[in-house]
Amino acid sequence: MSGAERYRAAGVDLAAAAAAQERMTAAVQSTRTRLARGLVGGFGGMLRLPDDVRDPVLVMSTDGVGTKVLVAIRAGRHDTVGEDLVNHCVNDILVHGARPIAFLDYIALAEMDADTVAALVEGVARGCRAHEMTLVGGETAQLPDLYHAGHYDLAGTIVGVVEESAALHGDRVRVGDVLVAYAANGLHTNGYTLARRILFGDLGLDVSSEIPELGATVADALLAVHQSYAAALFPVLHQVHALAHVTGGGIPGNLTRSLPSGCGAVVAGGSWTVPPLCQYLARAGGIDRDEMFRVFNMGVGMIAVADPASVAGVQASAASAGIDTWVAGEIVSGEGVVIEA
Repeated sequence: MSGAERYRAAGVDLAAAAAAQERMTAAVQSTRTRLARGLVGGFGGMLRLPDDVRDPVLVMSTDGVGTKVLVAIRAGRHDTVGEDLVNHCVNDILVHGARPIAFLDYIALAEMDADTVAALVEGVARGCRAHEMTLVGGETAQLPDLYHAGHYDLAGTIVGVVEESAALHGDRVRVGDVLVAYAANGLHTNGYTLARRILFGDLGLDVSSEIPELGATVADALLAVHQSYAAALFPVLHQVHALAHVTGGGIPGNLTRSLPSGCGAVVAGGSWTVPPLCQYLARAGGIDRDEMFRVFNMGVGMIAVADPASVAGVQASAASAGIDTWVAGEIVSGEGVVIEA
């Protein structure tokens, strides 16, 4: 048995990795912008800083899509979680006023499946192209002793840039500012461990099961792509005092991260209709209101804090991008976040 055959017998297939590489290279190539330098497939990715940003500050973030990948694996639908990953990371640096310029992905899996890996990278590339961002590289690791057969994990690192004087830190927030909530289009990338426990465990459903109350299958409901708020917010970042990306921890766990000392927030929970999927999970799982708000986004994917005089312009920008918004509360003196019924 040759060395390559021994490696394949141990669980790592180099030939399959090479086959997948061709499709991944094409996906990466499709994202290159005018800032891209170097060759695709190098040991590191290279990018110039944009020349239209004075006093540029780099903003970086790393994240994953959590157990949403288990739904994708169960459904055999792998291209959407790559786009989820990009949009999640874009929103994270958007909170600081940064525009994305580069992305790297990391895929770890039990064994190389060219179609699965190519679909994941093609989803990442689609998200990058939508934001005019270069996918500068990444890593695909075959780890048969670490992952179950057919399973994988997906993570990414984003690099953005913002002019130092324009960066958002939350220090501009003042008592009397208004909260503008941006609609989510699903669970985004959080709460999937509990959602899967309810749908697949408690209710015994599968990804192909129809949920009449939602008019959708379980797969369609759970794999809705994480919304990016870049198009809605970039034109009006100068009118925004702070942003909060509603991810793990929900509204109370994330809005508080964007508030300075001495400022709290009152969220009017009755100012929007909680999406049917969240209502369904609450009923089916017997989850109380407080836990729902801690685990799920409850239909709010982003919150902007703005002066009352700027609210109309902020909402008009979102409407132009096709995203619904509503006034959802205000900044008050104090600390923490209170969600009123």
